[in-house]
Amino acid sequence: MATASSLTNFISKPSSSLIPNLNNLHPFHSPSSLIGRAPTIKSVSSRSLRRLVAPSAATTNAAETEKAKETKKGDNPDRVKKINNAQEFDEALKEAKNKLVVVEYATNESYKSNKIYPFMVELSRSCNDVEFLLVIGDESAQTRELCSREKVDKVPHFTFYKSMEKVHEEEAVGPDQIVGDVLYYGDNHSGVIQLHSGEDVKSLIGEHKLDGKLIVLDVGLKHCGPCVKVYPTVIKLSRQMADTVVFGRMNGDENESCMRFLREMDVIQVPTFLFIRDGKIQGRYVGSGKGELIGEILRYQGVRVTY
Repeated sequence: MATASSLTNFISKPSSSLIPNLNNLHPFHSPSSLIGRAPTIKSVSSRSLRRLVAPSAATTNAAETEKAKETKKGDNPDRVKKINNAQEFDEALKEAKNKLVVVEYATNESYKSNKIYPFMVELSRSCNDVEFLLVIGDESAQTRELCSREKVDKVPHFTFYKSMEKVHEEEAVGPDQIVGDVLYYGDNHSGVIQLHSGEDVKSLIGEHKLDGKLIVLDVGLKHCGPCVKVYPTVIKLSRQMADTVVFGRMNGDENESCMRFLREMDVIQVPTFLFIRDGKIQGRYVGSGKGELIGEILRYQGVRVTY
C-alpha cells in the first residue's frame, strides 16, 4: 500500500508565521473523485508496471555482495574525503558552498559501517557535484570529540548539508535509502524541473499550455521519507518520458510562496503528484507507490491500466 505523510508531521521547525496557515488548510477530495475517465488506447497490468521499477531480490543481493568485496574503509578513494578533526570538518563544509555534502560517521569495528561504505564510494564516483566526507569515530580522541559535538552516538550515521546547514540525517539505513537521499537533496541536473515558488509553477504551466504535454508536479517537503523514497522513480520516468511528459518538483516548506501554493492546491499530504494538461489540473495521486504512480501517469496519457 502506498504511503503519504501528513504535512504537519514533516515540516522541520516551521516559522511562527506558517503555523496558523497550516491549521487552515482544507482537505482535498480523494484521488478517485478527482480522476476523470481517460480515453482507452491500450491496457497494461499492474504487475508489468512493477517490473519497470523493481529489480529482483537476487540481483540486488548479488550486487551488494560484489561491491562489499571490492572496497574497504581503509581504501579511502579520492572522492571520499577522510576527516580527522572538527577543524577539517568545518572547513570542508565551508569549501563545499552550496553543494550537497554527505557525511558518513563510522567506526573501524562496526560491521554495518564496513558493509555500507563500499556503496558510498560507488555513489561518490557517479555524483561529481556532491561532496562525500568520512569520519571514523573510534580512530582518535579528535574524531570522538567531533562525533560528540555532532551528537552522533550510533553508526553508521549519515548527515546531509547544504550551505553549511544540516538538511537531513539518517541512521542505520541501507544503500537504496542513501541513494534516494542523495538524489532527493542533491538533484540539480536531471530532467525534473526544480520549482521554487508559485510563480515558477504558473510559468511552467504557461509554457506547456498549448503543446499537449502532460505536466507531473511532484509536491513534497524537505524532511519527508516517502518523498525521498519515490524520487528516484520520478527521475527515471522523467528521462524515459521526456518526449511526452514534463516533470517538476516543489518542496512546499522551502519558502512562503511554496507554502501558499500548497494551500491554494489543497495539498495536506505528501508526496502529492498533480497532473496538469492544457493549463488545467486534471487530477492527483497521493502516495509513494512506484507502480501506482506510473499507472496514473499512463492513465492521463490515455492508457488504460488494469489492477
